[in-house]
Amino acid sequence: MRFFIVDDDQGIRSMLADIIEDETLGEVVGEAEDGYQVDADLLELKKVDILLIDLLMPLRDGIQTVRELAPMFNGKIIMISQIETKDMIGEAYSLGIEYYIAKPINRLEVLAVIRKVEERLRLQKSIQDIQKSLQVLNLGKSMERAETSGAQPSITAAGRSLLSELGLIGEAGSKDLLDMLEYLYEYDIAAEVPLSFPALKDIFRGIALRKLGSTASESDFTKEIKASEQRVRRALFQTLNHVASLGLTDYSNPKFENIASKYFDFTEIRKKMRELQNDADPSLTQTKINTKKFVQVLYLEAKRLIH
Repeated sequence: MRFFIVDDDQGIRSMLADIIEDETLGEVVGEAEDGYQVDADLLELKKVDILLIDLLMPLRDGIQTVRELAPMFNGKIIMISQIETKDMIGEAYSLGIEYYIAKPINRLEVLAVIRKVEERLRLQKSIQDIQKSLQVLNLGKSMERAETSGAQPSITAAGRSLLSELGLIGEAGSKDLLDMLEYLYEYDIAAEVPLSFPALKDIFRGIALRKLGSTASESDFTKEIKASEQRVRRALFQTLNHVASLGLTDYSNPKFENIASKYFDFTEIRKKMRELQNDADPSLTQTKINTKKFVQVLYLEAKRLIH
């Protein structure tokens, strides 16, 4: 089974992940600290079977998130919270959650609930397999092709997954980065032969053209491009600080090792770590951020996920 955990408490997320892994219940394929960081595309890309989600979170709570996910998410949802009012629990169940786990977390209760949900999933899968077999017998190969068509995740869904892992999905510049991925993917498809990575100014102009249309004035283009550049730069600055903090906490953390060298210039990571160590106020203007490298790596990683 593949699990995704959403809770604003890192300790709760770690505790649940430990229970799942220690008891070999499956694999934790993703985590998020707030509901706004999760959508159906991300869960589909991660092939999530069971979503464990907190009820109360600062920006988008569990009820709102489940309401958004329910029509499109085919997995099972387990709600977690220390709030036990009948109205809230009733609303959660009406939206389609399978079980409710009360905080503080009890290991035996978590195990019992997850095993019940796993059993339901297995039963559901068995029924689906039987239905598919009957459909194949009745309708032949055409039905099978229809069921599998459109299963390939989009470049946007892949990008959203990567931005979530980077802690970037809630930043204002995340939409600009997703627009850049779409632009680059279309640029790749249109090219008859492999071309070099386009200049950043061309990418920003391309997404401004898509947003404003060809009838916009040059001054409008200039304003939009500048605003987009600033949003992206601020978002990368926040991610750089986050990664540097991660390195200070645990230098051998696999996430730190992967992100630090892949998406950023490591000299800047080290500089930022020293600033944080000395309690220096981080400055956007004094920080060198290689935006082109970040976007290029993000695009190549997103392409790898969908091919």
